[in-house]
Amino acid sequence: MNDTTNDTTSPLAPTDRFVHRHIGPRPGDLDAMLAEIGCTSLEQLVAETIPAAIRLDRELELGPERTEAGFLAEFRQLAAKNRVFRSYIGAGYHGTIVPSVLQRNILENPGWYTQYTPYQAEISQGRLEALLNYQTMVADLTGLALANASLLDEATAAAEALAMCHRIGRGKRDAFFVADDLHPQTIAVIRTRNDALGFVTDVGDPATFADPDGRYAAALFSYPSTTGLVRDLRGVIETAHAAGTLVVVAADLLSLTLLMPPGDLGADVCVGSTQRFGVPMGYGGPHAAFFATKEEHKRMVPGRIIGLSRDANGAPALRMAMQTREQHIRREKATSNICTAQVLLAILAGMYAVYHGPDGLRAIAQRVHFATGVLARALVGLGYDLAHATWFDTLHVRADAATRDALHAASEKAGINFRELADGVGVALDETVTEVDLQEVVDLFARVAGREAPQVGELEPIEGQPAALRRTSAFLEHRVFHDYRAEHEMLRYLKRLEARDLSLTTSMIPLGSCTMKLNATAEMLPLSWPEFAALHPFAPREQATGYTELFTKLESALCEITGFAAVSLQPNAGSQGEYSGLLVVRAWHESRGESHRDACLIPVSAHGTNPASAVLAGMRVVPVACDEKGNIDLADLAKKAEANAEKLAALMVTYPSTHGVFEEAIRDICAIVHEHGGQVYLDGANMNAQVGLCRPGDYGADVCHLNLHKTFCIPHGGGGPGMGPIGVAAHLAPFLPGHPLVATGGEQAIGPVSAAPWGSPSILTISWAYIAMMGAAGLRRASEVAILNANYMARRLAAHYPLLYSGPKGRVAHEFILDLRPFERSADVTGEDVAKRLMDYGFHAPTMSFPVAGTLMIEPTESESRAELDRLCDAFVQIRAEIRAIEEGRFPREDNPLCGAPHTVTEVCGDTWKHAYSRETAAFPLPSTRENKVWPKSARIDNGYGDKNLICTCPPMEAWVEDETIPTPLRTTAHAAPST
Repeated sequence: MNDTTNDTTSPLAPTDRFVHRHIGPRPGDLDAMLAEIGCTSLEQLVAETIPAAIRLDRELELGPERTEAGFLAEFRQLAAKNRVFRSYIGAGYHGTIVPSVLQRNILENPGWYTQYTPYQAEISQGRLEALLNYQTMVADLTGLALANASLLDEATAAAEALAMCHRIGRGKRDAFFVADDLHPQTIAVIRTRNDALGFVTDVGDPATFADPDGRYAAALFSYPSTTGLVRDLRGVIETAHAAGTLVVVAADLLSLTLLMPPGDLGADVCVGSTQRFGVPMGYGGPHAAFFATKEEHKRMVPGRIIGLSRDANGAPALRMAMQTREQHIRREKATSNICTAQVLLAILAGMYAVYHGPDGLRAIAQRVHFATGVLARALVGLGYDLAHATWFDTLHVRADAATRDALHAASEKAGINFRELADGVGVALDETVTEVDLQEVVDLFARVAGREAPQVGELEPIEGQPAALRRTSAFLEHRVFHDYRAEHEMLRYLKRLEARDLSLTTSMIPLGSCTMKLNATAEMLPLSWPEFAALHPFAPREQATGYTELFTKLESALCEITGFAAVSLQPNAGSQGEYSGLLVVRAWHESRGESHRDACLIPVSAHGTNPASAVLAGMRVVPVACDEKGNIDLADLAKKAEANAEKLAALMVTYPSTHGVFEEAIRDICAIVHEHGGQVYLDGANMNAQVGLCRPGDYGADVCHLNLHKTFCIPHGGGGPGMGPIGVAAHLAPFLPGHPLVATGGEQAIGPVSAAPWGSPSILTISWAYIAMMGAAGLRRASEVAILNANYMARRLAAHYPLLYSGPKGRVAHEFILDLRPFERSADVTGEDVAKRLMDYGFHAPTMSFPVAGTLMIEPTESESRAELDRLCDAFVQIRAEIRAIEEGRFPREDNPLCGAPHTVTEVCGDTWKHAYSRETAAFPLPSTRENKVWPKSARIDNGYGDKNLICTCPPMEAWVEDETIPTPLRTTAHAAPST
């Protein structure tokens, strides 16, 4: 089905065009909005917004738009080029059964996947509870006190764990021991991280580990190993601790239902992947990595942590704890550059545990282990040699070269993948393996051995679990892991949680610098197709022809959009893109004999991940001032570039700026850096204002990361997943990241930055779908309307709020900043008060206090209709009237709708009303709120109390009385609660 056409006026042209579904304002609305801001056309608006010197004077060469039906039919043909073999490769990735109730109601549900990171906790209690379940699951299974809300993948989690150990030791030791039986991708990512920081990575045999001189900040061990060995780590952990060395254990989460947990072994930190807890392999991702540690290290933990606090009415409420650790506050001193997580996948994994409960998880693990023991019995009987006497789910079968080749040929013919090892093959089983599958594997080995195959149903398993390592401690005792065995109960629980949260299904989310645009259903559908979802990341490349074609198409499109010569799709978050881009710059300098270049110029207005990423890449941060209009101070930039000329590595610049303006001097900025030997790194967070209108590669950038979860429609998922591929100029292309197991990257590739070769490949289908269905003209129109929507809102609100920054002709880019600081003086109203009051109007707040304290940054995106823009503007206008009432004394400063916000159903419908304003004013400030709004589940939450009284797992039941208003994990239960 080919429906691509440039002639949309033809009688035979498709009538249902995707572009018109993606872009919110209707043609008549566009005319009225343009008139409102004093323009006659979108072209005039763009000319008044984007400097003429950088505007693109041609259409992008991306082809015409497609309809949804036409694209999906075409994409089905591409997907069919992937051949999904039965993979027993393991190496950190396993087949899993995604419970249908979870697939339909979480993974494929926009009520979950279009949520934003839960900064506004009062309208995020649903996913916060789901994440608390996840943290409890991880803490219980690992035997450690504290878990975070997920990291990007297992390899980066391991690297983050070692970095945390270095911080705990106050940087006194710069060497690490890494066991050689970890997954190869984990070792490689750790090398990349440590090399950039000048740390020593000693990879060696864990059986002979010793640290007599106290060299190591930390040691990392596997449990089980990459080839299946289950090793008793207590001895090496004691040896490490005796030398003052902290211990990190990389564990298989399912195995911990049967094996002694790492915390009981003495580990300080435990990391791993939750992929096999109901998350498809997806050719490598996205998956949620887990990270657990001891209570005393809580303020050193990277990523986000969900904790318990209380609201203004004293009721328990959840929030993101210890947010002062985050990059926008700590900047170059942050615990990590990672500003996101894999929330959607963590929720899916946590709900997998909720649905199965401890008995169900244990049964799954026992079945997998039993099948592995049966396979071991069969292979030994056929004359094969097993490398290990202990295992959980993976067997290392020794074989000479001839036998290995024969097994490879036979398995390929049978549609089976084994893992190829230097001295044999690896066979990893999982919950999807049936008796028929197991018999097929045994038959294959028997044919190669020239012997008759035994019947697996008649075999007694060989026990592979050491008796001394059998788990005796209970786990998942909280009622939430026991109450939802029946699908009806699970379905209702999921819907209860979903109903507590605001997502794009209920209203626009106008977060500046976040681009909360439409995640179209047609873009999301292929995510669940087995041709994309079920492929193992280390399957032979010839089985992934469809993915290879997808990567080629997407890379080519992104090159055309950005003006760069090459793209790497490996970075699996925006922060990882920043980090990767700087490592590429560093490698280029080193190739020229200029490894001393380590100064990174960063404007003070930059996102906090910029300085954090620079430090992680081994660079020294040099701040650059901004002028009173929010632009980079050219004089200060030139001064800093000159002062650091001998050591200048790069400038990190966001464009349009974080102040919402296309700076006129961007070419001059790039030229100054180049003149002093540096490279220009462009933060692509604001690319949504540029696609089809200007290109970073054309106006002077050397490298740029793209947030596919912003500009290119991957949903935010409540705080992940994301993708942050980088585009580079030709001279940097040879240094794009490689991978130890799959050939990718440049000829002089830096080490991998993600566990999988292409980061999180399955969600790349979303971005390609968006680009393909929009076409060149549609993408340009999206950028134009994004700019129009922002200028329309700015014009409507300028009469009520000070507008902080604009360009020379009074235009903003795709976002703008309202200055609320005057109201703190005139009415004791803060930015937080306005943000919380917006919840009563049914809206999520814009970005608070970034990049300027006391302000709100609004980004409407092109996907919002004029009616929705007006609804938000009406809310802001009414809130301004409420502030005026405070200023004029009609509302008391200490008791008004803003300082009392948000207002819950329980409070509004309660027997007593304690406020000086009416219940109607509190709950229904505009007529639209009577028709549809998400009620805040909690009153305003006390952040300080939560940090002082940190509880990050489902709390002990005795802490709370029976109260149906308290979130489910917090209510009294007959089940004993895990210790916190």
